[in-house]
This record gives sequence, structure tokens and C-alpha cells, in this order.
Amino acid sequence: MTQPLWQSLLDEEARQVARQLADLLPGPLHTLGLQGVRDFAAPQPPPRSTPMAAVRDHRVGVPAVLVREYCPSEQPASPTVLYVHGGGFTVGSLDGVDELCRLIAAGAECTVFSVEYRLAPEHPYPAALDDVRTAHAWLTANAADLGVDPHRIAVAGDSAGGGLAAALCLDLRDRGLPQPVLQLLAYPAVDDSFERPSWTEFADAPLLGTEDARWFWRQYVGEAGVAPDVLAAPMRAASLRGLAPAHVITAEVDPLRDDGEAYADRLAEEGVPVTRQRYRGVFHGFFTEVDTFTAAGTAVTDACGRLRDVFESGLAANQRTSMSSA
Repeated sequence: MTQPLWQSLLDEEARQVARQLADLLPGPLHTLGLQGVRDFAAPQPPPRSTPMAAVRDHRVGVPAVLVREYCPSEQPASPTVLYVHGGGFTVGSLDGVDELCRLIAAGAECTVFSVEYRLAPEHPYPAALDDVRTAHAWLTANAADLGVDPHRIAVAGDSAGGGLAAALCLDLRDRGLPQPVLQLLAYPAVDDSFERPSWTEFADAPLLGTEDARWFWRQYVGEAGVAPDVLAAPMRAASLRGLAPAHVITAEVDPLRDDGEAYADRLAEEGVPVTRQRYRGVFHGFFTEVDTFTAAGTAVTDACGRLRDVFESGLAANQRTSMSSA
């Protein structure tokens, strides 16, 4: 049997995981059906847990959105990340990104608020985005009570969550509201054209193939598979000017790779400061698997460094403003 061309691109860790996935999955992920996909994606108890000074759950808005807070230390006016998990808009949970959020909180020396948004198809677009909007509005409105610096809030997400984080930035701009200090996007779902070369090159990639991605998209926007507006597919926006600076992470073997990199290119072309990194030898989903892939640890460390940079720049700007108005 001929091996897929992408197999030679994977590092040894990723090849081993790909073999395990092939043994576990009788066919492409979407063929399991909705409940089967959810059962397969259900998070396992993490083998380790980065300690936090406090972890708190909040229920905010109507309908209530669960937001989990990770505090590495109890300090006032903390820089903050609002994190949005992935899962094809259909699966995923706070528990699935628990260790990742802890690592970001510790590594970027910030508080992380992780959002449990409603899932499709029971709650199709725009329910997930509405929940992310609600969480962000609550965070900014209650910054003082939460010990958050309202001028140093970043947004972040992986896959579907990256698309929601990007959509939030577009929505804030179009409503004339302040941008986050950074949008951290890990292989974000930002387009619905399925046309760029990686959709063909990695159509049968491990974990997420092209038909899987199309299936997830239909759960989110309906069987027609058409984005109802640009906030569902941010690449469709007429302009990306005025958005928050971005740090875009992609995986080498990933159908979504070219979409994420094209979005980074567009941001840069339209005047948005962008840093980007393609991590070689890994496939879609690696960023959250911090106990599985060495590349995930590297990517998280790089992301935390970028967050620290923007948080320190924001603090310096705040201090200059305070001095000039004294």
C-alpha cells in the first residue's frame, strides 16, 4: 500500500501518534457521526497540571456562558488572555485546554480566561461568537473587580477557536470598540473556500482531513456550507485594517495551513503587525497537546514570549500616559 506523501514530513512523535490514530479510527473522523466524534474527542485526565494560585469558574451573561479563570499569582492589574478552544465548532471544552491555559498563564505571567461557548449543530452560528462576545464584554466591563488591566487584554484560540478570536477582533473594530493588544491564532479556521493547496495536499492528514473539516463547517453554518457573513469566515472581510497585532501559528501537515498563512499575509499587507511561525513535522491539533508533542512546548513557549512582549509594551505605554497626565 502506498504511503501518503505527507507521512515523510512528520517527525517521529507525530508519526507515532498518527499510527495510534489510524488504529483507533475505523475511517475518517466525520464518519463516526456527531456523538461518535464527541466521544472520540472527549478529553482524558491530564497526566500533569501546572499549579495556579487560583482557578475560578464564572457564569456570565444570558444565556449563561461558563468562563474559567486561571491566576498564576494574585496580582492587581494583571495582563490577560481570553482563550477560545477549538473543536470544529462542534466538540471541545474547557477541560480539553486546561493544561494549555495553565501553561500560558504561567509562561506569559498573565491571567487566562477560557470560554465554554455553545456548540453546533444544536447551537449553530452565531451562537459561539455571541458567547465569545459576551465573555469579552464581561471581562472588559469588570476588569477592575477581576484584577485585570483593561489595556492589556489579548485574545487567543486554536482552530475553530482561532477563527472565533479573529472574528471577535473584526466585530470589535466594526463596532468602534478597542482592539485587544494581540490576537494569538493557532491554525485558525478563517475561510470557507477550501481552495488553497494544503486542502488537497493534506486531504487525508491525521486527525483532520479535508472532508472532516467540511463536515464540521456544515455543522456550524448549515448544510449549504455557506458563510452567512464575514464574521463566520473572517478571510471574506473586505478589509483587515485596524485589527489587533497577530501571532499566527500553523502546522506543516494540516489542511488549514495555507488558510492561516494567507490570513497572516493579508493582515501584514493591510498594515497589521504580524509574527508567524510554521511548526514542521506536526499536524492539526498539535498546539494543545503539550504532553505529546515537543513542538507544542516550543510553540507555547514562543507564544508566551510574544504575549510578554505585547504586555510589557502595553504597561510601558500605560506608564507614559499616566506620567503625561499627572
